[in-house]
Amino acid sequence: MCVKGLFFLTVLSELAASGVLRVSGMHIYTSGDVEAVNGTDVRLKCTFQSSSSINADAVIISWSFRPLKPGREESVFHYQRLRPYPPLEGIFRKRVSWAGDVLGRDASIVIQQVKFIYNGTYICQVKNPPDVHGSVGEIRLRVVTTASFSDLLLLALAVGGGIAAVVLLLLVILSCRRCRKRAREQREGNEEAPRKERKDPTACHPSRAVHLYLSETSVEIDSSDGMISDASTKSASSSEDEGRSTDELDDDSD
Repeated sequence: MCVKGLFFLTVLSELAASGVLRVSGMHIYTSGDVEAVNGTDVRLKCTFQSSSSINADAVIISWSFRPLKPGREESVFHYQRLRPYPPLEGIFRKRVSWAGDVLGRDASIVIQQVKFIYNGTYICQVKNPPDVHGSVGEIRLRVVTTASFSDLLLLALAVGGGIAAVVLLLLVILSCRRCRKRAREQREGNEEAPRKERKDPTACHPSRAVHLYLSETSVEIDSSDGMISDASTKSASSSEDEGRSTDELDDDSD
C-alpha cells in the first residue's frame, strides 16, 4: 500500500514538473502602505498573475473599501467585459477612475481628491476564468495634511536633480560651441598664413619712393633802377651746369 502511494505521488510530481498538470490560481500584488496628501489624487496599484492565458472579455476586477472604524465594506470600483463601472453612490461617487490595463495584467485605479474619510484598507480582487480562486491584494491608505519629510526630500532631490541636469547640459552645449569656434578660427588662420608675404621693414617699394630735389632760389638786382627782379628757382642740376660753364670761362680768360 505504501509502495502504491509513493508511486502515485511520484507520478503526480512528474506531471506537475512537466507542465501536464497545471495548478490553477490567481496571485495579486499591491503596493502595501500608501500615503497621500489631503485633496490630491492617489493611484492604487494592483497587478496580477494568472496560470491561465488572459481573456480580456472574461476578466473581472473588483475593488472594495474597509474603513478604519468598524463598519461594513463599501464597493469602490468594478470592471467587467472591458468596461469600467465606477460607483454611482456613496463617498466614492465621481471620485474613482480606471487606470489599469487588463492585457498588461494591471488592475490599478485612481482616487481623486482624497479626503480623511478615505483612510482605511482597499481590497483588490481579480478573476480570470478558470482562475477564480486565489489571494486578494490589500492597500492601506493614510491621508495626511502635508507630505512627510521623506516625500519632501524625494521631491527636492528630484527637482534639484532635474535642474542640475539641465544646467550641465547647457554647459556641455556651450563648451562644444566654444571649441568649434576656436577650431574654426584656427583653421581660417592657417589658411590665410601662406597668402601673406614676408616683407623687409627697411625696404621701400619703388612705386612708393619719394624723390627729393634740392632747389636754389636766386635773387637778381637790376643795378640800373635798383629794382629787385622776381626770384627764380633752379634745380640742383642746372646750378651745377652753370657752375661748370663759369669755371670754363674763367679758365679761358686766364
